[in-house]
Amino acid sequence: MIAYLNGKLAFKSPAMVHLDVNGVGYEVQISLHTWTQIGGLETCKLLTYVHIKEDAHTMYGFFSDAERSMFLQLISVSGVGAGTARMMLSSLTPEDVQRAIVMENEKMLEGVKGIGNKTAKRIILELKDKVKKHREETVYLSPQTHNSIEEDALNALVTLGIARNMAEQAVRKVLKAEPQLHELEVLIKKSLKNL
Repeated sequence: MIAYLNGKLAFKSPAMVHLDVNGVGYEVQISLHTWTQIGGLETCKLLTYVHIKEDAHTMYGFFSDAERSMFLQLISVSGVGAGTARMMLSSLTPEDVQRAIVMENEKMLEGVKGIGNKTAKRIILELKDKVKKHREETVYLSPQTHNSIEEDALNALVTLGIARNMAEQAVRKVLKAEPQLHELEVLIKKSLKNL
């Protein structure tokens, strides 16, 4: 299979690119997340996944390994196809999808067009353990990577002397109520109020 393509962007749109690799043009479906990262580029490397069905072979491209990994996890869920996974990664960043799954935030997933309550619950049920394990491995293998706002808040609360399980519950409660919260200081203050 094709692991990645590296070439000139002959055509770009928010949903698809044509990537010229040594004179061969590949049509690659992309998410809005990838689109924002390649917007100003003339050449790029896209990690790929080829989706094969009876009536079509469709190639999906991703700017980052985190996005491709999340896409592959999403399509492993029964009832979630490649189009739905791409829609999710166009509406939310891979980190937001990951956070919604770990925090069991159904509302955040339901905010994506085409995702209903049953699908959101199924995604959380089938992926929660996999995503948690993947996050722990990533943090363990590469401690220099940037922590998410959730992890930073947890670390701060534990440093303040709060038991980790109590801190996790408080942070989850705040993020479930306010999924779009992106300010660390505000998250820590609100979590302290929820203890």
